[in-house]
Amino acid sequence: MTQTTVAIVQHPPALLDLQESVRRAVGHITEAAHAGANLVVFPETWLTCYPAWVFGLAGWRDTEAQHWHARLLEQSPTLDHVGGDDDLDPIRKAAAECGTTVVLGLNERAGKASGTLYNSLVTIGSDGSTLNLHRKLTPTHTERIVWAAGDGAGLRVVDTPSGRIGSLICWEHFNPLARQALHAQNEEIHIAAWPDMPESHRIAARSYALEGRCFVLSAGQIVSTDDLPADLLDAYRAGVGPEAPQAGLLFDGGSSIVGPDGTWVVEPVFGEARTVIATLDIARRYEETLDLDVAGHYARADVFQLSVDRSRRDSGVTFMD
Repeated sequence: MTQTTVAIVQHPPALLDLQESVRRAVGHITEAAHAGANLVVFPETWLTCYPAWVFGLAGWRDTEAQHWHARLLEQSPTLDHVGGDDDLDPIRKAAAECGTTVVLGLNERAGKASGTLYNSLVTIGSDGSTLNLHRKLTPTHTERIVWAAGDGAGLRVVDTPSGRIGSLICWEHFNPLARQALHAQNEEIHIAAWPDMPESHRIAARSYALEGRCFVLSAGQIVSTDDLPADLLDAYRAGVGPEAPQAGLLFDGGSSIVGPDGTWVVEPVFGEARTVIATLDIARRYEETLDLDVAGHYARADVFQLSVDRSRRDSGVTFMD
């Protein structure tokens, strides 16, 4: 397939409401597929919110922070890693019925009774199966209070009907080794999941596209004070800074698409809840590799070596009964 139609969902989730968020996701996937999308992308931790309160509630044994962490755990999905049904089953069925690949940001609970969360991106194939699960390698700053460090198991580029797809989360785009691990697998489309899109994130997206000679789909959250449960509003505002509005947008979107030459295919869309749809000509990537292929003719394997451990890490506990 030379051309593919892609969609970025810039609509708010139902914060801290897993069942309603899953229902909304199914609706957005179905709507995008009816508009011709072969690939549908959601922002970082769209299920079931970006826990911005942690930036303002980082004190030791803060009872408010403990309360919201428990709520987030309760409303975060667990995934079945051997192919059975899980909390994303309706989304998997929608992907299969629509014949659409879905990349979804989520707070992934490590197990049904676990107290641990990962900041994850799951890539669901057009048959509903899990093609890849990437857990954010290093949560940033006080994010480390909420999320455990991920592993290299998800540093994979997978084949889909839309092309070869890889993904990174937020400030992983400033990790040159993570970028190179995906460049070396010949991405055609890169998914960049973010909570927001300040200028630094826009620069990172354009730089990634230029460096990797691939399309970059940046998905940003749009969340307003009206989207928050009343009891969450004060805690959430505490996290997004003292200048956060009493009413209006807390995260203002900014989703965009960058071409393999680093120029905008779709410029950042701010301040609007909408699904961003575009048709991409994948062949453009290969035109741009005439000048630069950082994992091919521009690489120097005789000078530089990169080793990537892609084993999945668990608790490290072995039981022998």
